[in-house]
Amino acid sequence: MKARIVGERQSDVVPASVPEAKDDWVLVKVHASAMCTEYKAWMAGHRMETIGHEGAGEVVEVAQPGRVQVGDRVVIMPQLPCGVCALCRAGDYTYCEDTVDYEAVHGTNDGQGTFSQYIVKPSWLLLPIPDSVTYEQATMAIDGIGASFAGMQAIDVDAFDTVLITGLGPVGLGGVINAQFRGARVLAVEPAPWRAALGRELGAEVVLDPAEGDLEARIRDLTGGRGVDAAVDCSGAVAGERLCIDAVRRRGRVVFVGENRNELPIGVSRDMIRKGLHIAGVWLYNLRDYDGVMRVIAESPLIDKLVSHTMPMSRIQDAFGLLAAGESAKIVLHPWE
Repeated sequence: MKARIVGERQSDVVPASVPEAKDDWVLVKVHASAMCTEYKAWMAGHRMETIGHEGAGEVVEVAQPGRVQVGDRVVIMPQLPCGVCALCRAGDYTYCEDTVDYEAVHGTNDGQGTFSQYIVKPSWLLLPIPDSVTYEQATMAIDGIGASFAGMQAIDVDAFDTVLITGLGPVGLGGVINAQFRGARVLAVEPAPWRAALGRELGAEVVLDPAEGDLEARIRDLTGGRGVDAAVDCSGAVAGERLCIDAVRRRGRVVFVGENRNELPIGVSRDMIRKGLHIAGVWLYNLRDYDGVMRVIAESPLIDKLVSHTMPMSRIQDAFGLLAAGESAKIVLHPWE
């Protein structure tokens, strides 16, 4: 079985073939899959036969000896990088420019997305789950915790920092957990009441509503007039990105994590040279940082609050509706229910 998007606000669950392990491609039984930006395609009516990129499961078939064996519990890392280019070898595989054509290799798209009962993946993209971590928690190793972890690594967030997080969707809420784990002070911006309340519960000192006035001035009031030390945009909105640049102090650090198809105007002199900012963008963490990501998941007392709902994959319509309404953090689907 697998889930699909078949029209505007329409999805279903249909039978799917079980792919086979071949060469270094390993067959994994998916036990949990976290939902992410797929809901945007669901809202827009973009038909998709293969969905899901955040999964965890059990190795059930291997074709040759390799990095994993039958019975291993693994996080299924996203994308289909080549595995041999300089970026892949360095662990920065998400930036690979020579990705694999899954259908050409396997003759089908079944087994490509994690909203399915089985998936096949190259063994080097299957990372071990510690015994103390559940399958549901392990799915946070991708975008739930992993995306903002990568951002905070890029700008060296630590316990001496006041950090602004714009956008408390599932990724931004994970950012609050990451910042708390590092001991940083957290200010946040989020318009949705449900998510703002959860952000405060996770440890954000203040969650500002963008509808309530001059955000930059309010943030400066909270930081002695200087601005925050670092800012992480998880909103994927131009207004959030712009606020990060404006509200950070001189010689501060900004990282963009949220995807944005619109263009943010940046004045190179005004925003970067004269202000001395360090600005970065990240997609996901280097594979060398996996142990650090998993440490947050295993040790943070807040991690179970990030998984706000667990639902059978058969209820994917309801799950998409919760995400679209802004009334959830991470939703984890169970493909066998």
